[in-house]
Amino acid sequence: MGYAEQKLSEEKVFKDPVHRYVHVRDQVIWDLIGTKEFQRLRRIKQLGTTYLTFHGAEHSRFNHSLGVYEIIRRIVDDVFNGRPEWNKEDRLLSLCAALLHDLGHGPFSHSFEKVFDTDHEQYTQEIILGNTEVNDILSKVDHDFPKQVAEVIGKTSDNKLVISLISSQIDADRMDYLQRDAYFTGVSYGHFDMERILRVMRPQEDQVVIKQTGMHAVEDYIMSRYQMYWQVYFHPVTRSAEVILTKILQRVKELYQKSYSFKYFPIHFTSIFNSELVVEDYLKLDEAIILYYFQMWQEEDDEILKDLCKRFVNRNLFKYVEFDPAKEYKKLAELSVLFLKAGIDPDYYLVVDSSSDLPYDFYRPGEEEERLPIHLLMRNGENRELSRESEIVDAISGKRRTDHKLYFPGDFLQDDSTKRNIKKQIRTLLDYR
Repeated sequence: MGYAEQKLSEEKVFKDPVHRYVHVRDQVIWDLIGTKEFQRLRRIKQLGTTYLTFHGAEHSRFNHSLGVYEIIRRIVDDVFNGRPEWNKEDRLLSLCAALLHDLGHGPFSHSFEKVFDTDHEQYTQEIILGNTEVNDILSKVDHDFPKQVAEVIGKTSDNKLVISLISSQIDADRMDYLQRDAYFTGVSYGHFDMERILRVMRPQEDQVVIKQTGMHAVEDYIMSRYQMYWQVYFHPVTRSAEVILTKILQRVKELYQKSYSFKYFPIHFTSIFNSELVVEDYLKLDEAIILYYFQMWQEEDDEILKDLCKRFVNRNLFKYVEFDPAKEYKKLAELSVLFLKAGIDPDYYLVVDSSSDLPYDFYRPGEEEERLPIHLLMRNGENRELSRESEIVDAISGKRRTDHKLYFPGDFLQDDSTKRNIKKQIRTLLDYR
C-alpha cells in the first residue's frame, strides 16, 4: 500500500462547533495538519479585526481550514462516492486542496495585502511548492502531487470539477465560513440548510451542479451570504479598525523609508520593505508578532504611529459618516485643507473606505472564472442557470452594491482654545456633532 492509500490505525476526530466532528482517516491529511506551516494558521484570525466589533470572532483560519476539509470529505466520501461521473482518483487531491487552500494567509490578511501588495493565494502556492514540511508530505504521495494541489488552489488546473468544489459560487469554502462566522459572531444571518445542499450536489465533467429539487436551499444560501457581507463582513466598526490597522502599516513603511530611528525596530518587516520577502520570512509573520509591535510602538517618538497604535490596541476607533465620492469630492478636498490647518494629517486621519459585493452573478464571457454560474440539473437531464429558474436569485443577479464611508478621529475634533473655529468648520462640513 502506497502512502496515498495509508489509513490511520484509528480514526482521529476534532470536536467542531459547526460540523460536530471533523473526521480524519488518511495518514496524509493527519501529517499535513501536523506541519508547522498548517499549525501557523492557529495564529491567524479568520475574520481579522472583526473581533473588535463582535467579541466572539476569535476563531482562526486553522478552524476554518479543517471545516472546509470536512465538507469536502463528506462530499467525496458520501455524496459522490460510487457515481460514474466522479473519478475516485481525485479524492486525495480534493481533500488536500481543501485543507491547504488558506495556507498562505498573512496576519490581518486583507489590510496586510493592501499595504504590502502581497497575494495570499500566491503564497499558498509557494508554500506548497517550496522547501516546506507541507511540500515534503505531498511529495511523498507523488513527485508531481504538490504541483497538482497548487494548481487546484490557483484555479489553473485542468480539473475543473475539483476546482469548483473548492472555489466557485457555491463551494465548500463559502459554506464553511458563512456558518462558522455566524456562529462565532453570534448572528443568525449565515445559517442555511447545508445538509440539503450536500444531498443534492452532483458531479459533472467540469463542475458541480445542484438537482432542481434543491433550488430553495441554494436560494437560502445566497441570501445568507448577502446578509453576512452587509451585517458582519462590511460592518462599519470593523472597517474603522481595518482603516487604523492599514494606516499603522503605511506609517511604519513610510518611516522606514525615511530612515526613522525606531525604538522598536520592525525587524520582521525589513524583507517586505526591501522587496525581498521570501517564504521563510513570510511564515514567521503571524498576528501575535504584529500585535507585539503595535503594543511596543505606543512608546515611539513619532506621534502619528504612537497614536494609531494606541487607538488599535485600546479600541479607540475612528468615527464615520456616510460619503458619496462621486458627489462629495470637493468636500473631501475642503476637509483636507481644514485638517492641515487644524494640525491633523489628512493622509492618516481622513480616510474614505469603500465596500462592495456582488452576491451572485451569471456567466459573463471573458470575466474571472469563479463567476461561472450555479447550474440546476433539471428532471429532463438539462442544466439551467440558477437565475433563470429562481425569481429571488434573478432579482439580485449581477447587481453590485457599494457602500462608502468617511472615517476620522472624532476626539481630535473637540473644541480647544487654539483651533476652535477650524474644528467647528470641520464638524459642520462632516455634519458631525
